[in-house]
Amino acid sequence: MSLNTFGHLFRVTTWGESHGPAIGCTVDGCPPGIPLTEADIQPWLDKRKPGQNKFTTQRKEPDEVRILSGVFEGRTTGTAIQLMIENTDQRSKDYGDIAQAFRPGHADITYHQKYGHRDYRGGGRSSARETAARVAAGGVARATLAALVPGLTITGYMVQMGARGIDRSRVDLASIGNNPFWCPDPVAATDWADYLDQLRLSHNSVGAVIEVIATGVPAGLGAPLYGKLDSDLASAMMSINAVKAVEIGDGMAAAALTGVENADEIRMGPNGPEFLSNRAGGILGGISTGQPVVCRFAVKPTSSILTPRQTINQRGEEIDLITKGRHDPCVGIRAVPVGEAMMACILLDHLMLDRAQTGSQRGTIG
Repeated sequence: MSLNTFGHLFRVTTWGESHGPAIGCTVDGCPPGIPLTEADIQPWLDKRKPGQNKFTTQRKEPDEVRILSGVFEGRTTGTAIQLMIENTDQRSKDYGDIAQAFRPGHADITYHQKYGHRDYRGGGRSSARETAARVAAGGVARATLAALVPGLTITGYMVQMGARGIDRSRVDLASIGNNPFWCPDPVAATDWADYLDQLRLSHNSVGAVIEVIATGVPAGLGAPLYGKLDSDLASAMMSINAVKAVEIGDGMAAAALTGVENADEIRMGPNGPEFLSNRAGGILGGISTGQPVVCRFAVKPTSSILTPRQTINQRGEEIDLITKGRHDPCVGIRAVPVGEAMMACILLDHLMLDRAQTGSQRGTIG
C-alpha cells in the first residue's frame, strides 16, 4: 500500500495497524531549533484517547508517545522526527467472526477487492486507531506554529449530533472542555448526552458535524489553482476516517445566497483591511485573508454496531452479521482533536511553502 504521506514541505507519513504492536508517524521537514518534548505532544493525544467516558469506545489505551529521532536536548534538529505509540489493549479475538465476512459500512470489502489480503483485526490500517498518529504529528505542528506564529490558535468542537445542532447564540468556546462532546453549547451538550445514551443502549450509533477554526492565521498562505489552502484542507479533513463531506466557510449554504449576501465586504481599519463578514471562511482564491480559517466536516455514524446487518462473506454467501468489539456510538466525538491536528499540519505546511516562495513578502495596502 502506498500513499501513506501527506504534506508538501511539512510531510507526515503514518504507519501501523489497529492490532499491531504499535502505530506512529514520521514527520519530515520540521524546522530545526523548535522546542519539543513528549510533554508537548501528549496533551493532544490525551484529548483523543479512547475510554475516557461511556460515550466513547472502552478500549483502554494510554496512547503514550515516544520521540525516537529528530530531537536532541529538547529541540528539533531539522531531521526526520519518528513518533511511536504502543498498542496495549487489543482484543483480536473479537474479530474472528469477520475474518471471512465483510462488515457493512466498513472498508473490509474494498480492501479485499483491491489487495486480496487484509488485516481484519479492528480494520487494520483502515481503523480510526491510525488517527492517533496524526494527532501526534499535529502536536509537532502546533509546537512549530507556536514558535513561528505566536498567537495562532486552533479550536475544534462539535456543532451537530445527528439532526440535533447547536444554537449559535449560546456558543461559549470556554465551555468546550466541560462536556464529553467538545460542544460549545452547554444546553445542546445536555440534550446530546440523553440522546446518545439511548442510542448506545439500543445498539445504534449516530453521525456528527465538527467545526475547526484557526485564528491568527497570517494573510497570504496558499496559492492559486493547484496549491490552494482550502483544497489541501478539504483533502486533509476528507482523509479522516468516516468523514463524508467537508465545507470551508459557509460551504454548501453559499449556494442559497445571492452575490450581495455572499461577498465579504471590506473597509480600511487602523491596522489594515477589515472584512465585515467571513462567509468565505478566511480563504479567497485559495489564499488566506487574515481572517479566521473555518472548516467543517461531517462524520458518518459508526458502522460497528451490535444490531444484525445484512452482508456477504468471501464465498459470496448472504449472511447476517453483528460487529463485536468496543466501538464509539458517535465517532465524531474523538474526531475533534483529529480535525485540529490536520488543521495544524496543513497550516504549517502552507506557512513553510509561503516562506520558501515569497519570503513572507506582502503587497502593501494604504
